[in-house]
Amino acid sequence: MAIGVFDSGVGGLTVHRRLVDRFPQADLIYLADQANTPYGGREGEEIVDLTRAGCEALFDRGCDLVVLACNTASGVALRRLQQTWLPGYRKEKQRSVNVLGIIVPTIEAATGLPWEHEAERRGDKVEKLDVLAVFATPATARSRVYEIEIDKRRQDVAVFTEPCPDLARMIETGAGAVELATQVEAHVKAISARIGRTPDRAILGCTHYEMVADMFRAALKPGAPLIHQPDATADALEAYLARHPEYTAGDSGRRVFLTTGKPGAQNALVETFWGAPLSFEQA
Repeated sequence: MAIGVFDSGVGGLTVHRRLVDRFPQADLIYLADQANTPYGGREGEEIVDLTRAGCEALFDRGCDLVVLACNTASGVALRRLQQTWLPGYRKEKQRSVNVLGIIVPTIEAATGLPWEHEAERRGDKVEKLDVLAVFATPATARSRVYEIEIDKRRQDVAVFTEPCPDLARMIETGAGAVELATQVEAHVKAISARIGRTPDRAILGCTHYEMVADMFRAALKPGAPLIHQPDATADALEAYLARHPEYTAGDSGRRVFLTTGKPGAQNALVETFWGAPLSFEQA
């Protein structure tokens, strides 16, 4: 058995890296759909179809559990797949498989509350609002998943999402540090102008953005906390595996990196983040 990690490109490596650190003995298979990246500008049905194909490819490789290390796939496709595709797939294949996302653990980390919690709507005046910025792809921003789900749980948190149409693509293609920093600064300025002040905290709502987290820290007000999706996802997966002993992560420490795009070495930004040369095999 193995754990699969799926993303439209290299952004999910930020989650994968944390899972490698947390589960050093686990067998982990990473699949980047680089032939179709980025997902952020695509329509909903297309995202659902591409995400389903990625999950099925990982199931075919021996994974019984797949983590969608992609906010767009998690926000747009996950519920549909869990409700309309997985039940039939399990029955057809006679396998206990599942797909998990990264948005639920991120919202739990942002609110400090379990997913099951919903706040009582009392209409009380909130004395002080915690202003939370979410930087995300256009598709994730359109879904409004962070605004909707955080508002259900915390009335004292005001969520504002800033769509970043080009940032994931720039990271994917290895744009230079100055170009990336300029883009990040522009998005921080744009959301601060819309809010009327700088945000108190921020979610990097695309796993690609974790690779330039230092640029977000520099652009935001000093000391503004970042909610890190890789940490939240690793915590959630550890708890999930403890609750579901039918899923195991394997024990040989196998690492496989696959791509639907061009196999071979990745760009310098990816290798700098990973800390070593990284080459993908053809999926």
